[in-house]
Amino acid sequence: MYNLEELGSSGVSGTVKFEERTDNSTLVTISLTGASGGHPAHIHANTAAETGPIVIDLTEVDASGKSETIVSAKNDGTAITYNDLINFDGYVNVHKSASELSTLLAQGDIGQNALTGKSESYDLEEAMVAGISGTVEFKERKNGETLVVIELSGTSAGGSHPAHVHANTVAEGGAILVSLNNVDGASGISKTNVTQMDDGTPVTYSQWADFNGYVQVHMSESELGTILARGDIGQNELTGKSETYTLNPKSDPNISGTATFAERRNGNTLVTIKLNGTSAGGDHPAHIHMNTAVEGGGIVIDLTNVDGGSGMSMTNVKEKNDGTPITYDDLIDFNGYINVHNSANDLGTLIAQGDIGQNALTGMSMTYTLNEQNNSGVSGSIKFEQRKNGATLVTIMLSGTMAGGDHPAHIHDGSVSSPGGIAISLSNVDGATGMSMTNVTMKDDQTAITYNDLINYNGYAQVHESAANLGNILCNGNIGSNN
Repeated sequence: MYNLEELGSSGVSGTVKFEERTDNSTLVTISLTGASGGHPAHIHANTAAETGPIVIDLTEVDASGKSETIVSAKNDGTAITYNDLINFDGYVNVHKSASELSTLLAQGDIGQNALTGKSESYDLEEAMVAGISGTVEFKERKNGETLVVIELSGTSAGGSHPAHVHANTVAEGGAILVSLNNVDGASGISKTNVTQMDDGTPVTYSQWADFNGYVQVHMSESELGTILARGDIGQNELTGKSETYTLNPKSDPNISGTATFAERRNGNTLVTIKLNGTSAGGDHPAHIHMNTAVEGGGIVIDLTNVDGGSGMSMTNVKEKNDGTPITYDDLIDFNGYINVHNSANDLGTLIAQGDIGQNALTGMSMTYTLNEQNNSGVSGSIKFEQRKNGATLVTIMLSGTMAGGDHPAHIHDGSVSSPGGIAISLSNVDGATGMSMTNVTMKDDQTAITYNDLINYNGYAQVHESAANLGNILCNGNIGSNN
């Protein structure tokens, strides 16, 4: 039994059933709901997506929605058995009337073209035209071929939108491999029977699951550069697993955003940067660097430049710049950070930055007060933030410092009232900003120390006037177990 699906808004649908008779002929029974009678029906050659000529006339569907035909030969007199029919390369059309054959009420593939029920569906996301998105579904036929169905919402009557399967990922871009039937603007639908690529290379349904490609739908033949919707397919499909990291403002307080790492089925990573506050015309290089942002480190992976107009960058990452493979699991545990620069000619100016992977902050933190000492007019706080790897981002924020100042800072053993020696050297506080940021993984004597150790540490923090005048304390405060 094969399904006959409603076409347009006919309200007519049902089934066609093939039953073997003792003489090897076939009883073909059509059963429809919503029929009013007088509906011609035929078996056509090829698939419904491809269309083809009438091969076998069937009895008209009556007002009860029924049609019964005993089939033993095609219209041209060629004998056809039950076994031939259930393996036939064809489809059934039910028409409105003999005078309106171009108006189809219901339709369905039969024989070798019947669908097995196995399918894979992928999202087609809005691209350059707002409000247009949908899905592309790959459906397996009994003969191993594929019915590719695109369904979009937001298209308009009169539109005819070219669609293709391209090589690689959306982020990388690639050549057209398979041309699909245009999406009809009125219905938003395109159906294509795919047996081979445009170069003649055969492709079966089973190959699509691991296919390295994406589907793209364009505005029109004359506007191929305007993309309506697109989405990765096959091995490039996203698994749903992702990690998002904050990109903090640097030179411009109005620019910030996120970097999202999304896992693909093949283990590669789609890295998407989204920034707010960038301007049209801007083209901002972006990279993944080694170490934490406060430590600094060399470029490990080049990312696609951030477009100032959209604030976006998308990169498919499967290896480092030196060719070393890197998976999604590697990246979300990577010892690194992301920098976004002003321009290729102004790499020294950072517009956004954030730690990633094992260096990402967990959200757990402790803040301690740094009190003014020696009438310095300087006070503030020291904050300990936990990283995923157990290390600590130590941030000092002071008010009352002045441009040109460079103030050594340390964590000492003991307490403010019972002082001790330096245990951990921190980055100097910059007088202009009043800030110091340090990644802490060990004490000065190379003993490892974690965030949990620090928030329970018997110590205090101290900021000095200068390296030449360490005896003049600007501010200090107890931390950890002494707080």
